[in-house]
Amino acid sequence: MNYILLGPPGAGKGTQAKKIVERFSVVHLSTGEMFREAKRSERIISELLTSGQLVPDALVIDMVKKYFVKDYMKKGFLLDGFPRTVRQAEKLNVILKSESIKIDAVFFIDICFEEAIKRIAGRRVCSCGASYHITALPPKEVGKCDVCGGRLVQRNDDREDTVRDRLSVYEKQTKPLVEYYSKAGLLIDIDGLKDESNVFEQISRKIKI
Repeated sequence: MNYILLGPPGAGKGTQAKKIVERFSVVHLSTGEMFREAKRSERIISELLTSGQLVPDALVIDMVKKYFVKDYMKKGFLLDGFPRTVRQAEKLNVILKSESIKIDAVFFIDICFEEAIKRIAGRRVCSCGASYHITALPPKEVGKCDVCGGRLVQRNDDREDTVRDRLSVYEKQTKPLVEYYSKAGLLIDIDGLKDESNVFEQISRKIKI
């Protein structure tokens, strides 16, 4: 049970990843989480993420490849946020082949860019860790956290201009993976415009236990 999640920013990959990991007990490998941790201490990564640019392939590959020698990866994994370029996919193939691991399928959660912008630009977060959306999951009081009463803010990388930059980068560098994995016979299209429960069921029906 080795799978990859693809899709533009705002497609709900993180939400679906949590559901998949919970139901199927696979290892969740999220480069997004890795980068958010690194962003606090690595200036270069912080600047790249804030501007919507991709972290260089060599750095990503070095961060990821160490996981595939771990015994716990053998029970199955879900890659979320990697690969993001065809070059990364090619490097991943080399890593997996060396460990006698194969990918069972690649789920492509597809949404239009305007929907992605609406979803991301509407996010608000609190320093306590709680998160909201101005329309989909609004707080009881505008701008105020339900949990601790703190002020809600919009992250810099969630601002509309940055989101559009992120989507432009995705179109040029990540979307070619759709064709790459389609040619490999691994791609499964998922309608990401449905509600999250429906999206999860679309994916679950295709997972081989």
